[in-house]
Amino acid sequence: MPDARPQRRSRAAPLIRGSAVLHLGAAGLALARPQLWPWALSLVVGDHLLLTGAGLWPRSRLLGSNWTRLPATAASAAIALTIDDGPEPGVTERVLEVLEAQRARATFFCIGERVARHAALARAITAGGHEIGNHSQRHLKRFALLGPRALTREIVRTQEAIGLATGEVPRFFRAPAGLRNLFLEPVLARAKLQLVSWTRRGFDTVTANAGAVLGRLTRDLAAGDILLLHDGHASRTANGAPVILEVLPLLLAQIAAAHLTPVTLHQASTPTTPLTPPATRTDAAAAAQVA
Repeated sequence: MPDARPQRRSRAAPLIRGSAVLHLGAAGLALARPQLWPWALSLVVGDHLLLTGAGLWPRSRLLGSNWTRLPATAASAAIALTIDDGPEPGVTERVLEVLEAQRARATFFCIGERVARHAALARAITAGGHEIGNHSQRHLKRFALLGPRALTREIVRTQEAIGLATGEVPRFFRAPAGLRNLFLEPVLARAKLQLVSWTRRGFDTVTANAGAVLGRLTRDLAAGDILLLHDGHASRTANGAPVILEVLPLLLAQIAAAHLTPVTLHQASTPTTPLTPPATRTDAAAAAQVA
C-alpha cells in the first residue's frame, strides 16, 4: 500500500562522521609514518569500541536520532505506554481490555512474524485506537550484529506484515532489547521510521514481582515519559499470570492520579486532538479488575 509520509532524511551522527575522519587520518598516519602504525591501529580499535558501546546503550543518541522521551511538541500531560514482543494470544487480548477500561492508549511494538501468525489480534490492537510499531521480523538476539542488507530485510518485512494485517504502516521502530549498530539509522530513514527507546522500563521479562516492576516504572513518573512493558516474553507471577496483567491496572491508576494521559507515539508527535484523561480509579479497584 502506498505510504504518503515524507522521506525522513538521515544525517550521519557526529560520532559516525568523526569515526570516518579518524579512519582516514589513521590510514594517512600509517602511510606517512609507517613506524607509527601501532598508534594508528590503537586509534581505530578505540573508535570501534566506542561505536560498539554506543550500540549497546539503548538510550544512546550517538548513532542517530533516538526518542528516550516524548518530543517537546507533545501535549503537556501526555505519557506513552509501549508494550513489546507481541502479539501474544491469551495475553494481548487481556491487555487491551485493561487499556479500554481505563480509556488509555498505547503503542505496541510487534514482531513481524507474530503479526503474520496472529493478524486478527494485530487488527484488534489498531481497532482499539492503539498503534503498532515495528519491532523487527524475528526479534533476533544477534540483531545488533546484522549488516545493512539483513537489517533492511528485518525491518521491511515487518512493515509489510503489519501493513497487510492492519492496513496501517508503522511510523516507529524499536530494536530488539534496544541494541543496534551504526548501520541502522540509514535503514530506518529509508523506511521512514523513527527509533524509540524508553525513559524507563520495568524489566518484566526477567522480574516476576509485580511490585518491583511497578516501582521501576513509576519512580519519578512525569509527563513526557516513555514506559516499557511486555505482552510477549512476559515473566509469570507466583499465580502463573503474565506480570503485565498485574502491573498494568496499578500503573494506569498511578498515571491517572498524577493527572497524566497515556497516548500513542503518533498522537504525541502530532498533538492536534484534545487529550482524553484516563478513568480515575483507586489502586484497589484496579487490582480487583484482574483478581
